[in-house]
Amino acid sequence: MILLDATGLTASRPGRKLFGDVSVTVSNNDRLGLVGINGTGKSTLLRVLAGKTEAEEGTVRRGRGTRLVMLDQADDLPEGTVREAVAPGSHPEREWEVDAILDRLGIAELAEARTDRLSGGQAKRVALARALVEVGPGGGPDDDSVLLILDEPTNHLDIDAIAWLEDRLASHRGGLILVTHDRHVLDRLTTRILELDRGKAYIHEGGYSSYLEGRQERDDQSATAESVRKNLAKKELAWLRRGAPARTAKPKAHIASATAIVNGRAEAPARRGEMPLHMETPRLGDQVVELHGVGHQFGPDAPWLFRGVDLMLDPRERLGVVGPNGAGKTTLLQVMAGRLDPIEGRRVAGSTVKLAIWDQLGSDLDPNVRVRDAIAGPGRQADWSDSALLERFWFDGDAQWAPIGTLSGGERRRLQLLLTLAARPNVLLLDEPTNDLDLDSLRALEDFLDDWPGALVVVSHDRAFLERTVADVIVIDADHDADRIAGGYAAWEAARRKSGSTASASATTRMRQKGSGTKAPTARAAVAKGSAGDPVVSSSVALAKPRSPSTLRHLTKEIEKRLRKLEKQRDRLAVDVTTIDGSDHQRLAEVGRDLAGVEAEISAIEEEWLALAEEAER
Repeated sequence: MILLDATGLTASRPGRKLFGDVSVTVSNNDRLGLVGINGTGKSTLLRVLAGKTEAEEGTVRRGRGTRLVMLDQADDLPEGTVREAVAPGSHPEREWEVDAILDRLGIAELAEARTDRLSGGQAKRVALARALVEVGPGGGPDDDSVLLILDEPTNHLDIDAIAWLEDRLASHRGGLILVTHDRHVLDRLTTRILELDRGKAYIHEGGYSSYLEGRQERDDQSATAESVRKNLAKKELAWLRRGAPARTAKPKAHIASATAIVNGRAEAPARRGEMPLHMETPRLGDQVVELHGVGHQFGPDAPWLFRGVDLMLDPRERLGVVGPNGAGKTTLLQVMAGRLDPIEGRRVAGSTVKLAIWDQLGSDLDPNVRVRDAIAGPGRQADWSDSALLERFWFDGDAQWAPIGTLSGGERRRLQLLLTLAARPNVLLLDEPTNDLDLDSLRALEDFLDDWPGALVVVSHDRAFLERTVADVIVIDADHDADRIAGGYAAWEAARRKSGSTASASATTRMRQKGSGTKAPTARAAVAKGSAGDPVVSSSVALAKPRSPSTLRHLTKEIEKRLRKLEKQRDRLAVDVTTIDGSDHQRLAEVGRDLAGVEAEISAIEEEWLALAEEAER
C-alpha cells in the first residue's frame, strides 16, 4: 500500500538552494532514514512531506486512507498538563497506554505538570509521547495506513528509552520516515536511506551500512569520471590546436571552450575534506580535577541526586557518564566544571587546568549576529584568521556572512563546538554532544577525540559515540551512587544484560575511586617500536607492577592507531595485486610477500590488543 508519493520537490533558503527534484515513494512497512550534512534541508523536507510547508516546486500525494503522524522539532505544546497535551480528550480505556509511554520515556512523574514549566528536553519527550499515543498501541486494523514521520526522536532520551523506542518502531507496520544521528537506530530500523547531498537526492537500498557503501562508491566514481573527462578534453584541445593541414584559421571559440573544460573543476565536495579539529592544547599536569565526597540536591527538601562521589581525573582521562534522565548527570558535569558548588564535599582543580564545557544549551548566540562576527567576538572586526578558522569547520563564504538565526539547529551546534574548542582547553567536558550534529560531524569529532591529548568527560546517550570515545563509565543509579566501571559502555551494557537489569548497574563488577583515587590492579608490560615507529606492547616481558587504567588506555589507543595504518596498507596492497599484469611474476611475488608480512603484523598486534583488553578487565 502506497502511503505517500512525492515528485520533483525543491526548496531553498535565502541565498542558498537546499534541494531540488527530490522524488520518493513510501509504502507500508517501509522505514526510510533521511541523512545529510547540517543545513541540507532534512527537517524542511520532512515538513514538506507532512504538508506543514509548501515546496517551491513539486507535488506530494498521500495514499487513500493514509493517516499521518509527525514529530517536528519546531512543534509547540498546547497549554495545560502533560497528560492533556499527550492525549487530549482520550478515552479512559487508553489511559494505561498513556501512562506506559510516559513511564518508558522517563516523564511519568510529569503527567500532571504544566507544559509551560517544562525544560526543553522534557518538552521534546512529551512531544514524542504525543506522537506515539496518536499512532496507537499497534495491532489495529488501520495500522498499515499510518505514516509516522520523526525528526530526531532520540534527542533527550536515555539509553533505556532509546532501546524501547527501537523495539516499538521495529514493530510498526505502517510507514516510517526518520531523521536521526543515532547510528544504532539507523542500522537496526531502516530499510532504505535517502541521502541529501549538494541539493540532490540519492536512494540507498538497505540500512546505514548500505548508505556508507553507496556514498563511497559514488565518490570513487566521481573521481574516476573527472579523470576521464580531463583526459578526453586534453586530447580534444591538442587536436584543435594542431588544426587540419588545409585549415587557415584556428577555431578560437572551440579552443577557448576546450581550455575551459581542461582548467575547470569537478563539482565541489559537500565539505572540503575532513573537518580538521586539531588545535594546540596547553600542557596538563598530573593534578586535573578531583571530587572528594561530593553530593548535591536542589533544595533542602529535594531528593539527593548523588552522594559521596570521589573522583580523580587522569591527564589522559576518557570517561563517560551514564544513567537515566533526571539522575543528575548534567549536574555532576557542572560540579566538575566548577560552575556549581556542591551541597556537600569539595572540588579541587590543578593549576594547569584550562577547562571548557560544551553543554546542551551551548554558548548564548544572538540570532541577529553574523557567524563571522560571533567568532571575532565583541570589540574587534573579523579578519582573515577568523575566516580560515570558520572554513576549517565547514562554514564557507556564504555561511560566514549569514545571521546565526538562519542556521539550522545542527549548524548552530557546530558553531558552538567551534567556540568551545577555539578556547584551546586541556580538559573538555561534553554534555550530549551528539544532539543535532550530522553524521559527518560526529565522525570528525570522534576522530579528533581519538588523538586529543587532554582529559575528556562525556555525558551521552549515543551508544556509538560512547563506544568510540570513552574507556570507563560512571553510572549514576537510583541509589544516588556514582560508580566507576572499567571497560566503558560495552562492559556496562554486557553486565546489565548478564544480570537481566535495564535500570541499574548494581550487579556489575564496580571499580570505585575512593579517597586516594586507587584504581583496579592491572599489569605492567614493556613498550617496543613497531616497523613504522609506532609503539606496540611487547608480550615477552614478564608481568610486574600493576599499570594504571590511563596507561592501559594510552597503549590501547596507540595499538589501534597502528592497526588502522596497517589495515590501510593491506587494502592498498590488495588493490595492487588486482592491477598488476599477470605476466609480471616478479612484481606479483613482491607484492604478495609484502601483503603476507602486513597480514602477519596485523595478527600479532591484534593479539597484543586482546592481551591489553584482558588486563584492563582484571
